[in-house]
Amino acid sequence: MSYWQEKIKIGNLEVPRFIGGPLDGITDSPFRKLVRGYSKEELLYGEMRHVACVANDRGRVKALAFEQLERPFTFQVSASKTEFIKQACEKIVASGVDCLDLNIGCPARNVVKSGAGSSLMSDLPRLKTILETFRSSLEIPFTVKIRAGYKHQNAVDVAKLIQDCGADALAIHPRLQTQMFTGSPDYNLAGLVKKAVSIPVLLSGGIVNWTTAQLAYEQSGVDGYLIGRGLWSKPWKLHELKENAAGRIFKPTDEEILGCSLAHLDSMLDYYGSHGLFAFRKHLPFYIKGGSDASAVRAILVRSVSVDEVKEGLRKFFTGENS
Repeated sequence: MSYWQEKIKIGNLEVPRFIGGPLDGITDSPFRKLVRGYSKEELLYGEMRHVACVANDRGRVKALAFEQLERPFTFQVSASKTEFIKQACEKIVASGVDCLDLNIGCPARNVVKSGAGSSLMSDLPRLKTILETFRSSLEIPFTVKIRAGYKHQNAVDVAKLIQDCGADALAIHPRLQTQMFTGSPDYNLAGLVKKAVSIPVLLSGGIVNWTTAQLAYEQSGVDGYLIGRGLWSKPWKLHELKENAAGRIFKPTDEEILGCSLAHLDSMLDYYGSHGLFAFRKHLPFYIKGGSDASAVRAILVRSVSVDEVKEGLRKFFTGENS
């Protein structure tokens, strides 16, 4: 069996190397169910939620709602201090998730300003206390997502601390917080992290197709790959990568993409109710691509307040009736 067909062991989980990464507002339950139509055993991440939000929830946190078919499933959280960690972990574990991930790589300014996300990489004593609290509160696999560093690169030191605190794996997005999502990810840094620890190391950032996946492996030698932005409105992407790794080509037909987009909309309506159409509109530009009329169709449908108009617009675009 080749490297690409082997599975990664994260605690008691064994999962394929390509993983559905977290994207806030994108990788919700409706989208994860679409991914499951193509990828039955790949690990999928949910959207990040602060532990205080989870601990104080009274049944309103949609991120805690998922269906069994979405498993194996990782619930991702942020934290700035130890308060609320134990209570949040109790609720998350009780919901039946397979793994919990602490995100100390999020670069968003509001998250960093609160003392969570990648700002934790600049305060290792506080981070150590938080990591130990999570590990002592969990019996399921525990992972951590990091960046290259906050203002300065220290990913190797942070990775060693994460391992010492008992995490089962870590993921690295090899850019600094100050870079946000600009510039090229430093895959060589990911390789240094891989060499510094014995737990599995996953790579996040810039992996959108088979070519970039191969390049990431060649430069880093990591164990697995979080596919985030490359997955957006492409629920078949993990399957496509798996097929490519086996030497096969996979490309969805227009009919299949149309079916996905309509199923996605229906699932959003079921999940979010009347807000479902508005939640779906951010996906539309990624479905409606290519063709001389794509721009005009997008401009109309992203402003539409009619479910029927959006469905008919999608159908006409993919069947070529607008041409």
